[in-house]
Amino acid sequence: MKVQNISKSENLFEEAKKYIPGGVNSPARAFQSVYATPRFISEADKQFIFDEDGNKYIDYVGSWGPMILGNNSDTIRDAVLNQIPKGLSYGAATSQETEMAKLLCELVPAFEKVRMVTSGTEATMSAIRAARGYTGRDKIIKFIGCYHGHHDALLVKAGSGLITKGSEPDSSGVTEGNAKDTLLAVYNDIDSVKKLFEDNKGEVAALIVEPVAANMGVVLPKEGFLKELRKLCTDEGAVLIFDEVITGFRIALGGAQEVFGVVPDMATFGKIIGGGLPVGAYGGKKEIMDTIAPLGKVYQAGTLAGNPVAVAAGIAQLKFLRDNPKVYEEIERLSKKLFDGYEKAIKESGKKLTMNRIGSIGTLFFTENEVNNYDDAKMSDTDEFARYFRHMMERGNYIAPSQFEAMFISFAHTDEDIDKTVEDFKEYIGTL
Repeated sequence: MKVQNISKSENLFEEAKKYIPGGVNSPARAFQSVYATPRFISEADKQFIFDEDGNKYIDYVGSWGPMILGNNSDTIRDAVLNQIPKGLSYGAATSQETEMAKLLCELVPAFEKVRMVTSGTEATMSAIRAARGYTGRDKIIKFIGCYHGHHDALLVKAGSGLITKGSEPDSSGVTEGNAKDTLLAVYNDIDSVKKLFEDNKGEVAALIVEPVAANMGVVLPKEGFLKELRKLCTDEGAVLIFDEVITGFRIALGGAQEVFGVVPDMATFGKIIGGGLPVGAYGGKKEIMDTIAPLGKVYQAGTLAGNPVAVAAGIAQLKFLRDNPKVYEEIERLSKKLFDGYEKAIKESGKKLTMNRIGSIGTLFFTENEVNNYDDAKMSDTDEFARYFRHMMERGNYIAPSQFEAMFISFAHTDEDIDKTVEDFKEYIGTL
């Protein structure tokens, strides 16, 4: 059934535009690239999300990934409610921070020590600074189309919302000085990485990579690619950083490090370690982390780092995932069912579209070509994606308003939800 009434969202959007740039606090929320009005959300519960007009959607965004147990999970909500009477913020050390750090070091192969921050952006920014401090070098390598947050050094040829703006994937306000030490490689092209190391011998402090790219859409690493990166960084004395803001605790309990059997020197995480609350972390080898103040000369601080409410939520979610391996079995089953359903519908229609998936995340690309890097992803028909997006939203499926994002499956989704979404997709593909 089509969603007809979005008048409240339309009115709220007009009001918001008077006071907030573009009417939103993060660009993708504007629905600009899909030629639609953003839905203003009033509440979310389990696998559903509800807008101000009372429309109900099956949620495949999950706050952009962290709601692996579903929205408003009882496990996480109870932990938060238990903490609230004790205080919302201390700006001081707590025993819960140590408990969280121990848990992360237990679960993340790369972690010998870890520092809490307040977002994935802050985690990647801090990891880069630590790598530079540790190596005494300035340059970093990133991959075109990989997004690591909105700090200047890494907002060069980034992905996600910057692609869908329809402009150059760089940001005004990023100075030449900030950008000059950022070297750009092609994802899944190991020769492009080797050349950067050769041309900048002894100058590269770190290489940062999404082990599974997820901000140009979901793009899997080719066989051996991550292992080659590991070897190159070891040989060149550079710090290998895995940005696991998307993959961490989602594609496996040990993230991409577990799935691909490659352990980086450092790794970064975002809101998934806080059950969706504002939190992040970066960590890695002891000798690198011991360069951070107050032990070393690399400065990084934050009043809200290790916030007790976020830490309580994070401990609850991570312990649940650790103690219930059935979560990963179930979301893998549901994800396979969803994307297999899509692929079957595509095949039966005679159309040629490309599907990339790993674990509980996936992207439908509106191109017939394989998608292995940024240039491949950019070949997608974004106008057709926008038509698909509107079709699915009107039928009660809440998906990311960008060709270059992922769909996320949660433990709260059901077979009935998946069946409905596949049927709605079949209806769409029949219109092509």
